[in-house]
Amino acid sequence: MPEEENAPQANPPRAPKAKAKAATEDAAPADAAATAPTETAEPKAEAAAPKAKAARVPKEKPPAPEDKPFDKFIPQELLPALTKAFAGYGISDLKLSFENNQVTGKWLDGRRQFTVYFTKPDIDAQKGFSCSDEGIPPSTIEPFLIDERKAPLDLLVFGVMQRLNAQKWFANN
Repeated sequence: MPEEENAPQANPPRAPKAKAKAATEDAAPADAAATAPTETAEPKAEAAAPKAKAARVPKEKPPAPEDKPFDKFIPQELLPALTKAFAGYGISDLKLSFENNQVTGKWLDGRRQFTVYFTKPDIDAQKGFSCSDEGIPPSTIEPFLIDERKAPLDLLVFGVMQRLNAQKWFANN
């Protein structure tokens, strides 16, 4: 028999939970009232719920500069961005103008110039580009950013700067 006592039991005896719970409820009815939720605990939970819902609502993003009308986007966004990009190359005498859906930039007393042409007043419309040196009018108008469906501000500035850098107008390669 000692072997049976040391052998693990398949199902050890357990105390019934329902009886144990009932016994504690009978023994301490005053404690049950103390542990019962009060009316003030529920409004706190309800007050926290609107804050949690408000935290989940994403904040509205400010509109993108490209969402502005064309005649406001060019002078308010593109021209200042181009001025800043040229300043990064040490060019401070840049003169930019915007007329007839064209952005023209001149520097070095007008000896170097470029023009970005928009076929219609829409930044996503077809665009052209020309540049000239020594004040000579441009002889070629090239397609500009033709593979892009959208033309955000950064891409327009990058395209202009890349095209002029290809002329080696900013630094010798």
